[in-house]
Amino acid sequence: MNIRKHGESGPGSVPIFLLVGSAILLFSGAPADAAQSADFDRFSVSLGVFFADRDTRTSVDGDIPGSGTDVDLENDLGFNKSDSVFRFDGYFRFNEKHRLDFSAFDLSRTGSKQITEEFVWKDTLYPVDVLVNASLDLSIYRLAYTWSFMRRDNGYLGASAGVYVADIGTSIAAESIGRSSSGGVTAPLPVFGLRGQYDFSEKWSFRGSAEIFAIEYGDYSGTLYDVYAGLDYQLFEHAAIGVGINSVDIGVDITKPNFNGDLNWRYSGGLLFFKFDF
Repeated sequence: MNIRKHGESGPGSVPIFLLVGSAILLFSGAPADAAQSADFDRFSVSLGVFFADRDTRTSVDGDIPGSGTDVDLENDLGFNKSDSVFRFDGYFRFNEKHRLDFSAFDLSRTGSKQITEEFVWKDTLYPVDVLVNASLDLSIYRLAYTWSFMRRDNGYLGASAGVYVADIGTSIAAESIGRSSSGGVTAPLPVFGLRGQYDFSEKWSFRGSAEIFAIEYGDYSGTLYDVYAGLDYQLFEHAAIGVGINSVDIGVDITKPNFNGDLNWRYSGGLLFFKFDF
């Protein structure tokens, strides 16, 4: 089995610092006395397809802490590494400086494989050569408040704070030997970061964000990096088409009756979307 130690940093940490540095340099070059426009879009919705490449490792303990085996869902249980999912993003702007950003998408998958190494999942032993059917239900919901502390005619830079909610459900079954186990939990993860936009022209815009958390509280502990960068092309006044890249790395330890273990997942890929502003 492949093992990833909790707390191991992912590739998202480097792009975060690059994004922050680039944003500061970008806006420092704008005129400090640029006039702010009173005309702004109050509500925006993006509908797109996310082409994700994933790497997921998890272990689930039973009554004995540390009894679960670290399992690579793609290599050990036959989960597809790459696929495409529908994604919904948007924001509601209270005024020029304050807004709420939100997004939702589903990364659930199933896998089936005759395993080559035994493992223990929630106090249940799955021996070598048994056919295992497994599923991971994973829905992501994000809500964040953004304060635009720097605004120019050609863009803004803001600080954000919010919550990243992972709704997790797992199940494994080996019908030939009559063994199965399942569990689930909803993990709320607080995040802090930066978000910004720069308009190159009336038609082209760059949007980027970086969110991070590393915290231990209650029944949860772990780290998260989420970095997004993309280009929008304005088709007409209230509609745009765009492309972007998103990289997320999450490692979380959970101590709950229905899910006692850890889940480490990394996904990254391209996003193609239509954006509507009102």
